[in-house]
This record gives sequence, C-alpha cells and structure tokens, in this order.
Amino acid sequence: MRLSPGGMIPRTHRSTPDGKKSISGLRRVLALSAIPLIAAAAVAGCGSSSSSSSASSSTANQSVTVSGAFDKSPTVKIPHVKAGSNLVTKTLIKGTGTKLTSADSLVGNFVLYDWSGTTPKLLGSTYSSGGPTLFSGEMLPGLESALVGQPTGSRVLAVVPPKDGFGTSGNSQIGVKGTDTLVFVIDMLSTIPNAQGATGAAVSSGGGSLPTVTEAAGKAATIKIPAANPPKSLTVKTLVKGAGTKVAKGSYVVVQYTGVIWKNGTTPKPFDSSWSRSEPFAFNVGAGQVVKGWDDGLVGQSVGSRVMLVIPPADGYGSAGAPSAGITGKDTLVFSVDILASYTPTK
Repeated sequence: MRLSPGGMIPRTHRSTPDGKKSISGLRRVLALSAIPLIAAAAVAGCGSSSSSSSASSSTANQSVTVSGAFDKSPTVKIPHVKAGSNLVTKTLIKGTGTKLTSADSLVGNFVLYDWSGTTPKLLGSTYSSGGPTLFSGEMLPGLESALVGQPTGSRVLAVVPPKDGFGTSGNSQIGVKGTDTLVFVIDMLSTIPNAQGATGAAVSSGGGSLPTVTEAAGKAATIKIPAANPPKSLTVKTLVKGAGTKVAKGSYVVVQYTGVIWKNGTTPKPFDSSWSRSEPFAFNVGAGQVVKGWDDGLVGQSVGSRVMLVIPPADGYGSAGAPSAGITGKDTLVFSVDILASYTPTK
C-alpha cells in the first residue's frame, strides 16, 4: 500500500488509473492536488515560448531549441509542424556534479510541453510554481535515456515521442494523447541515493513512555511500542541530529519514513514505508500535502536528522481515519522520518 502521510494514496507515488506508467517524479508537480501547474498551460509565456519554424516533421525534433541560464526558466522554441518519431536528447549545459544512476532519485526543476499535431502547449513549469521536484521510481524510457549518467549541474533537453513516453494510451490525467510528443527541459540540481537515510549523530532511540526506534542502514525502521497510553498531543523526538539546513515552513523536503499504528502490538507492522518502495518521498512543508503532525513536527529539524513523530488523531487523519490502511479515527500514529534534503522554493 502506498498511503502517504496526507491521508490518501498520493499522486506523487501512484500510477495512472488505467494502470499505465506515469511520469515518475513528475507525478507530484503535474497533479492538481499538489501544485496547480496544469493551470499554467493557459498562460502561454510562463517563462517559456514556442515559435513557428520551417522544419519538416523528419527534422522537427532536432529543431527544438532552448536558451537561458541553468536553474532559470528557459525559453523553449518548438516548430509548428508535426513532431517526428525519433527520440532526441541533448545536454545543453554540462554539469560537474555527481552522475545520476538508476539507484538514485533526482531533485530538479523542469518545464514540460505537450506537442500535439502542429501545436505545442505548456503543461507545467516548476519555475513558475515554486519548484523543485523529485524524480523517483521508474522513469519513462525517454527520460531514463536523457538523464541517467548525466552529472548534476546539467541542463538536459528530451524530445520524447509516444513510443518512448506513455505509448499509444497517452496519459489522460495530464491531457496527453497517445499521439503526442513530450518536450522536457530539466535542470539537474542534486542526486539522492534511494537507500540513503539519516546521516547525523545518534542522540536517542526514544524509549520510556515513548516508542523505541532502531534502524539499520538502508532499511525501514523497527518501531517498538511501550506498554503505556499514547501521548494526547503531538510529540516530536530527535533521534539522530543532522548538521544540515533547518526545515522551514514552505521548504521542499525529501525524506524516508516508516509509519506504524500505536495500538497494533509491541512491534507493529508498518502501514506505510518509503523504504518498501525503494524511493524517497517529497513534499512542501505547511502546504497541507501531508498530515498536520508532519507539517508541524518537522519545522526546525535539520537535514541529516531522524525524527520520531507521535501523532494523535487530531494531527493525523482526524475522526475519519484512513480505513484503507486500517487506521481508525481514534488511532495514534508513530513515524520515523529521515530528512534527506531541504530546498527553499523559488517563489
């Protein structure tokens, strides 16, 4: 089960309703429930532009041009002809950082166009919505070809025909038909190994009237529940103290986490864990994308830390609970959260 701390299967970590492949890390930013980038499609110059060209369809994909500085909104020019059938990837700016591998997730900014017929249309831009975003999980084949092996600090263009994208089914969630070509420009900010956890110094494992947390490197935490009643208010305990940037309201945070229900025995089985998916989870703090206990409890914590959050129903899923995960409206939740990275939004 991929139940997010937000109380529903998040659009960050689910495939499309018909079971077809989604856009991996772009799922969050293209979901209206996360950041309203689809609305940006109506704003034809939102940091990018398209223009007519004399290119034929056989050379059209090669004719896409991009200008602008790294990590600034690019200007994209797409010819007003039908796209070709070939995958085109170009390294526009070559970085010098860590190379992305298939065992990593990527934090980056991007713009995305849907090239339908002879008309390109902007689908989304993290530059206008606050960005960045986490690219994690299985990528579209065209994106994998474009990004894996590239060093951070790079700007990459990917012109992705249907066969290297969503195939003939398209993606109705974001308005892409099975005949549409996708045009991505991605600025690669940093890589995060999918097995990365907290990197700071251990200061506690909890215990006493609170749960005890033990966690082996690269694996989900084991959380033991004491023979005591849970606290009635949100309780935050730093287990590992990181030395990185402090999380603030509005920060875009990348984490690993394990969640259990207090009532479910001494060593309860997790109802959800990012470790089980072999990919981190990312969200904007204070934006209501996760339960209130996360939004409140992680503020002020440092990157590299592991934090235990004991969350009463009022700061969790409320009186409705989350029946799909076996959570009732009276259940207290316990999370072990490793803070991997934090970014200040551009807006």
